[in-house]
Amino acid sequence: MKIIKTINFRGFGKKFGGKTRDFYIKDDTRIIISTDRISAFDKVLGYIPNKGQVLSQLSVFWFEQTKDIISNHLISVPHPNIIIVKNCKLIPIEMVVRGYMTGVTGTSIWGSYAKGERVIYGLRFKTGLKKNQKLPRPIITPTTKATKGHDARLTRKEILEKKIVSSKLYSQMEKTALKLFQRGTKICKRARIILVDTKYEFGLDKNNRLILIDEIHTPDSSRFWIEKTYKERFEKGLEPENFDKEFLRIWFKKRGYAGDGKPPKMPKSFIYKVTKRYISIYEMITGEKFVSL
Repeated sequence: MKIIKTINFRGFGKKFGGKTRDFYIKDDTRIIISTDRISAFDKVLGYIPNKGQVLSQLSVFWFEQTKDIISNHLISVPHPNIIIVKNCKLIPIEMVVRGYMTGVTGTSIWGSYAKGERVIYGLRFKTGLKKNQKLPRPIITPTTKATKGHDARLTRKEILEKKIVSSKLYSQMEKTALKLFQRGTKICKRARIILVDTKYEFGLDKNNRLILIDEIHTPDSSRFWIEKTYKERFEKGLEPENFDKEFLRIWFKKRGYAGDGKPPKMPKSFIYKVTKRYISIYEMITGEKFVSL
């Protein structure tokens, strides 16, 4: 299978690189290339064929499905792995919305809850919750948007005290994030999928208006569980069937890796399984057959 590690263009100036995407800035636009690099625990861990195409095309699908809630940065799609977007001022906060008590990373709520914490991200949780249990209502657990190192937890109080954004703008971000999560939950339910949690990123356009940027409801930014088997597996204390990057995180955690030191190398058989999951979730959500470029 073909792997896209990076793409180099001429005539667009300096290339910038993130963990999984590269981009060029040209005037008021940004050219974003979704590569097949895969990251977890804030580290690049290898390459997954077709991953970049899935993320790019799935984000395009979701941008269309949510544009009535908030404007997004998408301008055009010249290639399955490439989108041209408005160049916006990044708001350095990841708005993480969670519908379930779960997770394995350092910023997850389950990790803290299992250690006995009951006030997490400034929110109070009752005693007696179990891993993977549905929360009474979706909650927002913001983190910093790290360019290097790990994302760090934030609370609403900290965001306002540090004046990262104004109270008015943050309230708008909260309301918008919850509306996006509600829309995502509704559409995923049609495909018999549970949208467990996700993250949204926002920016300000040239008119200083809030705009949705980055990606939305992809296997990299969200957890997806299979609705049909969730209840039975939860009652038995088993992990839900998932179609997201949690599968990869768990694989690395079982081998003693959580972001520090040298990661174990993924075997070809495992890489194939991850690719299959990315393609499957794309087809389930969009209802369209995935066609590899």
